[in-house]
Amino acid sequence: MINLPPIQNPSTQQRMKLASKRRIPEFFSRVVLFGAMFIALTFSSVCAAELVMFEQAGCEWCEAFDREIAPIYDKTEEGARAPLRRVDVTQPLPHDLAFLDVERLTPLFVLIDRGHEIGRIRGYPGEDHFWGLLGVLIKKLDEPGTGGERVQLFEKALHAND
Repeated sequence: MINLPPIQNPSTQQRMKLASKRRIPEFFSRVVLFGAMFIALTFSSVCAAELVMFEQAGCEWCEAFDREIAPIYDKTEEGARAPLRRVDVTQPLPHDLAFLDVERLTPLFVLIDRGHEIGRIRGYPGEDHFWGLLGVLIKKLDEPGTGGERVQLFEKALHAND
């Protein structure tokens, strides 16, 4: 007769080690998922502001804006912070802008952030004045209570890693 060692049940500690090794991929995938969700929500709040331009065909001031500002707007800090969105005043107002009071004067620039109007620029005052007026509106995004303070904290965190 052959003498075999007795079958031993793994201890609780050994079972926990086995269980934890099996759960590492599950834990890692959850961390990645929550990280991706955090980043997506952060970037959605960063890009929540937009500059809505109400325009119409044949408007000479809209054409001046198109010549002087439109070609470079997307390349500026203001353009990154509040992308330009164009809306034709002769068409029905998009549903997501229903909260705005639209004037017939064109161009009309309205800075909005998460469904709230921050401010507006009536008409196109020329390149130099436009940037100054827009700068004032962009600064309002960073005032407490507008949500912009979260953007500043996020940008500081990004630059801290540089």
